[in-house]
Amino acid sequence: MKTHEVRTYRSAEHLPREDQLAWKIAEVAADPVEVLPEVTEMIINRIIDNAAVAAASVARRPVASARAQALCHPYQPGATVFGVTGRVSPEWAAWANGTAVRELDFHDTFLAAEYSHPGDNIPPVLAVAQHCGLSGTDLVRGVATGYEIQVDLVKGICLHEHKIDHIAHLGPSAAAGIGTALKLPTDIIYQAVQQALHTTTTTRQSRKGEISSWKAYAPSFAGKMAVEAVDRVMRGEGAPSPAWEGEDGFIAWLLSGPEARYFVPLPEKGEAKRAILDTYTKEHSAEYQSQALIDLARKMGPLIGDLSQVESIVIHTSHHTHYVIGTGANDPQKMDPKASRETLDHSIMYIFAVALEDGGWHHAKSYAPERAARPETVALWHKVSTVEDPEWTRRYHAHDPKEKAFGGRVVVTLKNGRVITEELALADAHPDGARPFKRENYKRKFLTLSEGVIAPAEQQRFLAAAESLPDLADLSALNFVVDADKLGAPRPHGIFDWRK
Repeated sequence: MKTHEVRTYRSAEHLPREDQLAWKIAEVAADPVEVLPEVTEMIINRIIDNAAVAAASVARRPVASARAQALCHPYQPGATVFGVTGRVSPEWAAWANGTAVRELDFHDTFLAAEYSHPGDNIPPVLAVAQHCGLSGTDLVRGVATGYEIQVDLVKGICLHEHKIDHIAHLGPSAAAGIGTALKLPTDIIYQAVQQALHTTTTTRQSRKGEISSWKAYAPSFAGKMAVEAVDRVMRGEGAPSPAWEGEDGFIAWLLSGPEARYFVPLPEKGEAKRAILDTYTKEHSAEYQSQALIDLARKMGPLIGDLSQVESIVIHTSHHTHYVIGTGANDPQKMDPKASRETLDHSIMYIFAVALEDGGWHHAKSYAPERAARPETVALWHKVSTVEDPEWTRRYHAHDPKEKAFGGRVVVTLKNGRVITEELALADAHPDGARPFKRENYKRKFLTLSEGVIAPAEQQRFLAAAESLPDLADLSALNFVVDADKLGAPRPHGIFDWRK
């Protein structure tokens, strides 16, 4: 890997495009390096993982709405949409499938200077690959690039400190991944990456306060914009340049200003794209920083015993956990039993209380309104608080994998004065955790989440197709179809299917 310094340049300073971050990203995307076998195997795992979460969310309102929008845009050859037959325009397939993958906050993650769910790259790259008749090998190459670029940007550029949503890294990475899959030249990918950055920079209010369904839509919007950006540039259109380094560009006005320096690692020419191996999926349907704490709650519940005797619970954790999903966020909604599922997913106080009571976590039952409203749950929930611990913050940002941690230390004080303290650095399912996810875990997750949604024969057909990805000639096999009664209630009409 080579680390590239990225900074603002005045308009009077000439910055050759070969020295611009977008060009360097494009060079990585255009490099025809072979994909390592272990990377291919992990890509298969994540395609299965994405489909698992999509199956579990296929009837949920935001997913049904996105699907209804997509189905208004039938197209040939087109791309498939989870749950149904037929084909739609690829940007709309990316929209619908990206929303299905993201809705339950239950697929993979990578955390460093910024946050990310790099599995969000798969829907747009897959949609374009299906539409353009690409092979399984082409798809693997494109997905490997999408993961590589997003992870590398996440390592080098923090967005959240400036209240910018993390999809500003996803738009460029998805555009780069599409460019790789299509074997586009460097100059085309360069312009598409910049267009995607400009069109996918939004605020973090998506994940603050009263969190709405836009939290699921935001990544699929980025994927849709990436598809459109590549299409425009292939037709000869360009982008504002230099996107990151310009005098009125991303760094100067949206990040840390003209004097800031960022350092982004990227593979050198001929170097394999391995970044997907640094990422990790979720065993529990909740914000990633809660994964280890859910596992810790499962352990601590029996140690505490009668939860009505709890006086207080203090979670000592990282800056991110405290300020984004903890009491440091100062969001009253995070303590509200009537809050949305999206908000409860971002409340470690709620999550830890329910995990203590239930000894685990369920992607649907744990968020049910009646579950959140239980008086004993509300009482316990309101005894939970978080504090930032500098050591956990340091470990959160550590570059050494042996030091990196996303958990915390929990101090439970009982009414009789007894204190119980436990800590856990990594979720059990993390690659370095107690029970790292393997292929069988991904398949079990898919079978569990799609049970009662996808027919058994269709489950097995999908898994067989996914596991044969490098040799797969027809990428439509990576879709799944369900019975109409599994797709949720009909959605109200909109502009695209206007009816008087």
